Amino acid sequence: MENWKKYGFEFLTIFIGVFAAFALENWKDNLKDKKIETKILLEIRKGLDKDLEDIKLNEAGHRIGISATKYFKKLITNVVVNEDSLLIYYNKLFRDFVIVQNISGYESLKSQGLDIIENDSLRSEIISIYEYDYSVIKKIEEEYSELQFHTSYYHEFNNILAPHFNFNEYEILININQPLKLSIHDRNLLLVDLYKIYSNRLFILAIYSETTKKVEKLKKDIDTILKIKNKKSLFNFFKN
Repeated sequence: MENWKKYGFEFLTIFIGVFAAFALENWKDNLKDKKIETKILLEIRKGLDKDLEDIKLNEAGHRIGISATKYFKKLITNVVVNEDSLLIYYNKLFRDFVIVQNISGYESLKSQGLDIIENDSLRSEIISIYEYDYSVIKKIEEEYSELQFHTSYYHEFNNILAPHFNFNEYEILININQPLKLSIHDRNLLLVDLYKIYSNRLFILAIYSETTKKVEKLKKDIDTILKIKNKKSLFNFFKN
């Protein structure tokens, strides 16, 4: 009987030791994961700020492109325009843009495993931004053929308007003959192209606007999670 008690005590001691070691190791792993999660969230948060800066630059470019369509609509319909703006607007009318996405934080997240983001809603939000929204604007800006303005519209415009351009002795475009004497076919062709450029740039701006709202919300949600984690860390520090 005494041997059974002795063996039982030894077994219990070993069990408690193993369990404590396992619990300690598990606690260390969880602590490590939380630190990694915080680091990744900070990296993603910083990248989102840079993404919004790039979006704002592209939005400004598309708005200038819209102003260019209005300028050339007046010119083609023989409303007198400021010739000093001709070269500027001619360059901006067909300007294309690329989207620069700071995905290093998201790539770090995928390498660690998406489940390292503890909050399910936040994790889904992050995945949606990087896998869907950013993919959409990248395809729109760089791949969808109708929205590649230089490729789709420049050559047609240039062929029709080039005979009416005037250059200085340095072969720099200085103005265009006004009023323009265009055939009905050429006039209508250019007006249709201008409408396409105008409406497509508006479409891109609408996509950017929706994406910006989602990015701003994600930034706010990340800030909220980081504040909660910071408060918990401070509480545990003073508790210990």
